[in-house]
Amino acid sequence: MRKFAKGGDEAEVNMTPMLDIVFIMLIFFIVTATFVKESGLEINKPEDNNSETPPPPEDDKRAIAFIIDNNGRIMHEFRYVDISSVSSIIKKESVERPEAPVVIQAGADSHFGLSLRIYDAAMAIGISSDKVVMTPKK
Repeated sequence: MRKFAKGGDEAEVNMTPMLDIVFIMLIFFIVTATFVKESGLEINKPEDNNSETPPPPEDDKRAIAFIIDNNGRIMHEFRYVDISSVSSIIKKESVERPEAPVVIQAGADSHFGLSLRIYDAAMAIGISSDKVVMTPKK
């Protein structure tokens, strides 16, 4: 008589040969990918010749600049300021950057009195006269 297996026994699938094939394929693709040479354009990079150019100015030596236009308006850092606030601007920025010069650029038809008031404000704060520069606006 034949004995039949009951529902407790199940068939098992051996995964080892499949894993071997996967690893062999992985090794094959890795090896062939390293030997593939991609064609492209050769790039000729210029040599670095920046040793001759001077370094950019340090931030603490950046000028405290005021521009006076022909209408008598004073501009500082891309915004218009009042003459009464010039003294506090110079004081604040000279504390942050003690080596910074004060540059006053005046338009050809501007009021010379505004340039003198900015100059006097810089002198009153203690900026030396050799660090205050007045130039015409181009």
